[in-house]
Amino acid sequence: MFREVQQSVCFPHLEQEILDFWKTRNIFRKSVDKEAPEGNFVFYEGPPTANGKPGVHHVISRAYKDLFPRYKTMQGYRVQRKGGWDTHGLPVELGVEKKLGFTKKSDIEAFGIDKFNQLCKQSVFEYIQDWNAMSDRIGYWLDLENAYITYDNSYIESCWWVMKSLWERGLLFEDYRATWHCPRNNTSLSDHEVAQGYRENVEDPSVYPKFPAQLAQLVERNIVESGERPVYILAWTTTPWTLAANVALAVRGDATYGLFEAATSDRNPDQKDLYILACQRANDVFGENNYQVLKTFLGQELVNLQYSPILRGRIPEGEDLSQGFRVILDEQVTIDDGTGVLHVATAYGDLELGRKHNLPMLFSVDLLGKVYPEVKLPDAPAGEGRYTGTFFKDADEQIARDLLERGLLYRKTTIRHTYPFNYRDGTPLINYAKKSWYIRTTAVKNKLIDNNNKIAWHPEYIRDGRFGDWLRNNVDWAVSRERYWGAPLPVWVSEDESESLCIGSIKELEELTGRDLSGLDLHRPYIDEISFEKNGKCFKRVPYTVDVWFESGAMPYAQWHYPFENQNILQENFPANYICEAIDQTRGWFYSLHALATLLTDTGSPERQAGVLSGIKQDCPAFKNAIVLGHIVDEKGEKMSKSKGNVVDPWTVLNVQGADALRWYLYSSSPSDSTKRFSQALVEDTLRDFFMTLWNTYSFLVLYANLDKPDLTCVIPVTERPAIDRWLVSKTNALVRDVTDKLDAYEPTTASRIIRDFVVNDLSNWYIRRNRRRFWKSTNDKLGTACVKGDCDKLSAYKTLYDTLAIVAKLMAPMAPFISEHIYQNLVLSIFPNEPESVHLGSWPQWDATLIDDSLMRDMNALVRIVELGRAARAMAGVKTRQPLPEVLVRVQSEAELAGLRSLEDLLQEELNVKSVTYLDVTADFVDYTVKPNLPLLGKRLGHLLPAFRKVLETFDNREIVRNIREGKETAIELNEQVYHFEPEAFLIQAQSPANYVALEEYGYLAAINTQLTPELIQEGLIRDTIRLLQNARKQAKLEVSARIDLGIKTSGAVLEALKVHLELVKNEVLAKNIDFEELENADYYEQVDIFGTPLTISLKLSKTS
Repeated sequence: MFREVQQSVCFPHLEQEILDFWKTRNIFRKSVDKEAPEGNFVFYEGPPTANGKPGVHHVISRAYKDLFPRYKTMQGYRVQRKGGWDTHGLPVELGVEKKLGFTKKSDIEAFGIDKFNQLCKQSVFEYIQDWNAMSDRIGYWLDLENAYITYDNSYIESCWWVMKSLWERGLLFEDYRATWHCPRNNTSLSDHEVAQGYRENVEDPSVYPKFPAQLAQLVERNIVESGERPVYILAWTTTPWTLAANVALAVRGDATYGLFEAATSDRNPDQKDLYILACQRANDVFGENNYQVLKTFLGQELVNLQYSPILRGRIPEGEDLSQGFRVILDEQVTIDDGTGVLHVATAYGDLELGRKHNLPMLFSVDLLGKVYPEVKLPDAPAGEGRYTGTFFKDADEQIARDLLERGLLYRKTTIRHTYPFNYRDGTPLINYAKKSWYIRTTAVKNKLIDNNNKIAWHPEYIRDGRFGDWLRNNVDWAVSRERYWGAPLPVWVSEDESESLCIGSIKELEELTGRDLSGLDLHRPYIDEISFEKNGKCFKRVPYTVDVWFESGAMPYAQWHYPFENQNILQENFPANYICEAIDQTRGWFYSLHALATLLTDTGSPERQAGVLSGIKQDCPAFKNAIVLGHIVDEKGEKMSKSKGNVVDPWTVLNVQGADALRWYLYSSSPSDSTKRFSQALVEDTLRDFFMTLWNTYSFLVLYANLDKPDLTCVIPVTERPAIDRWLVSKTNALVRDVTDKLDAYEPTTASRIIRDFVVNDLSNWYIRRNRRRFWKSTNDKLGTACVKGDCDKLSAYKTLYDTLAIVAKLMAPMAPFISEHIYQNLVLSIFPNEPESVHLGSWPQWDATLIDDSLMRDMNALVRIVELGRAARAMAGVKTRQPLPEVLVRVQSEAELAGLRSLEDLLQEELNVKSVTYLDVTADFVDYTVKPNLPLLGKRLGHLLPAFRKVLETFDNREIVRNIREGKETAIELNEQVYHFEPEAFLIQAQSPANYVALEEYGYLAAINTQLTPELIQEGLIRDTIRLLQNARKQAKLEVSARIDLGIKTSGAVLEALKVHLELVKNEVLAKNIDFEELENADYYEQVDIFGTPLTISLKLSKTS
């Protein structure tokens, strides 16, 4: 009937068999090509770079990416699942540089850009076999045969087309701006790249430089009476290396400043100097009572006050310094920290401030982060300064020390703050004023925000939080890079720099050059060699590559070589229905996709031409749904790193626990955005808790069905089945409904947990355990023949369990594709060979609302609650489950539950092993209560009121509190003439049972067991323990479950008496045809055991009688 299933299973071996089946039958391709009545479901693959081995953090993204295409395929959609590879950019270059031992860009140029880029191209697929193997092993279905590759000319050409469309609308432009610059790689970074590299708690200098003010001007302004003592304008900075680039000091015009007398420095408290700073900052800077206020005035009185620089900087050619070294007024100055005086370095972050106030520019470090030779102290001798060539961060300490020694620094300490680093290699960044190319994303800022509101983010808070904040603070996209391995920026500039032209296609470039460029590699240095004449001028390409995030953001179009090919395909595959990546991609791929889609589908404005794709889609985001994934940490919550030795190789898990358990853990352990603790042990827990439970349930069905050969194609009306079967049918239909709802809402964590709870609690721990005897029993004492046909109850059990497991396999298929395929192949295709050849080619289960019996599920839930309380009461009383008890008293929440429980009384008696059930009124109190405060919850909350709370509880009506807890209501208690409201969790309830009863209650449910034992009950408990030992002997003898035996039992006393009284029960339970109270001759199995101090000898052999 079914293929035999062993109880012990190696899931990795099973999964390999399924992988072979999928490949042999070409199941993935069939899933893409099969009929799709619901149309297309578009999924975009965020392209990884295969220049390093994949880790467990790559497994989680691929597991989530795989789930919904599988799910939607089963729902009747076509999901193309085109793969892709990100092959350009700094990570690739850094990897090659490391192999070659290079430390700077000049090393690359000396080596040769052509040879360097060739090595980059080779490296990007160095680990492609590892990536493909991992993707294949975890069941990630992706079309890698037709994957897009970002280094292909076709892909680059589409990127050019996007650039040209922006250029024609005035949205691609060059400007001189302050931009974050990486000195190690000598290139600009975009704001979304910078955002990924901010580090918290970075230690930097905190210095207070003293700028000598022009005394004559201070006298003229009546700030000082005479110019006999020097006066210093006191500023504050965390970047001493920028002091040589200082060109102005800024103050707030409406803030109060003062002339103070204080120590020359915090290390020289006896000598005094005069300072100007914000009055509000004096205490924090000098310390209380460590200064004297000589005069106060508004900041506006300092405007254009001149001062002397404390370090020399490099003066650009033709720069006019006449407007420098003066005090300016600006509203951006804060008096909440520092000194209320802003040190202005226009070359390093203050460019816009400089433009606003017509300030000059000085430089202190070059683009490599090295200090210029001109940087020195004002009184330093001619020649190179002592800091020449020092890396800017290393120069901080030297500069601060020298200024302190010369009395030009009041204090030198350190501060911990947030600072940006290159997220690729950890290099500290410089905010550098220089020329770069930008995309004017600020022109569509409002549409970026509007389109964001059209996206269903999972979790939802990303929309208005991390991503929304990013869009609200949008700045123009610095898109050019001074690097080598990347798509070239398609801008050609005339030699006199008076004209520039953006090229949008290879054909356009061919027309301008008059050459056939079909064989041209569009990368540097080959593209750099392409020039052309136009308007009597020679045009050469600017030496930039494009931000790789631009390339990945262009994938919706470039993957199809749009618009040069596949125009119709783009319309069918834009926007995406679903994408998924880690949370850091909110400033990476999520943003670049969103920005370009908004720009290209922009319907325009009176000032702005419409986007090139607005004829296809109008003001459209690139994707409709996005799942955002949290990061992976080890089981202790610490970041994984090789140095800590806590990195988990995914293959270690895949080879032991398997892909299904790994995937299921990643879905179910916590919501997608949560930081996930990960270890092999945690996956093993998932395997044992869920998958082994499912496997045991499945093997149970196969084992007994193969013995009984039930007709599982039969139709048994649900209304004619026993209550517990109707309950399971109802629960199964509710399961389909709930899992579908959660997956439709992109909530796989909840969906997987619902399935797990159903399989473990409802199916295994309740239904199977409750119904084992229905599968064991026989008709006319003949197992394995026609017994099922003569026993509708047994057939109903088979049919109900079979249908349930078949549905569970389908529900699990998107999340655990291997075991679901195995179960489907064995259970479904064995009985229904005309069904689709794979579970992944089948249809998603549908639920029947008419089969969902809410009343029955409510009643069974009440029964389960009572059973759980009754078992716990047994444990408290120290009474074993096999010992029958005379009575249980029960109370439920409602009259409807009470009526339902009465109809399930047989189940309740069997579960609690009691002879009778007594039902209490729903309002009845059976026990007395002691109420105490929940100190962990109330201790801090009540504080000094806690003693008063305890005292009130001593006289308070405990039953009122208990009633409120049952109903989930708060309890109002007056403390010190003020009424406080306490939730149910604020109280600890202890129930005190009447004599001979042990009672437990929870949320209005109560079970009280009667612990008085009669001799008859004791004897029945003894025989149940004996039967357990006999069944264990059968198991140890490795008998078939249906094997009939002859049994010999040698014992004495109460055990022997119990056996004689309950002889027929023992025979039925252990399938014994004959029982002798002596040892059998020629027994197949022999064992001596002890039961409550009485020896028991068991001997058995297969029965020869029919």
